[in-house]
Amino acid sequence: MKRIKDMVAEANAVIPHAPAAEMLDLYGAEGVTFVDLRDPRELERDGMIPGAFHCPRGMLEFWIDPESPYAKPQFQSGNRFVFYCASGWRSALSARTAHEMGLANVSHIDDGFKGWQSAGGAVGEKPKKS
Repeated sequence: MKRIKDMVAEANAVIPHAPAAEMLDLYGAEGVTFVDLRDPRELERDGMIPGAFHCPRGMLEFWIDPESPYAKPQFQSGNRFVFYCASGWRSALSARTAHEMGLANVSHIDDGFKGWQSAGGAVGEKPKKS
């Protein structure tokens, strides 16, 4: 059986990643999109990085593929993408998947939203749907 720890290590071997403290400088930069992969309940409970694009992990492949009926324009922007989850495991696997699907400039926060909070990164409420 392949272990999740091994899968995350394999993803980290090919995808740029850094702790949140090193990713803070990218926050608010032009051409950079932070992508929150956490479950909606996590966002309701813990908040999220203000301005981040929320993409539930289960929809990632469908939202990236421009030929999918679920494709999202955010993933066709040509921006740099910084993926994050709670602790860096889902984001590692997601960033690798996004890279394999053709997104050229993908990275992830390897200590996740918890690291972001510890580093003093901005945190806001999940935006309400209009």
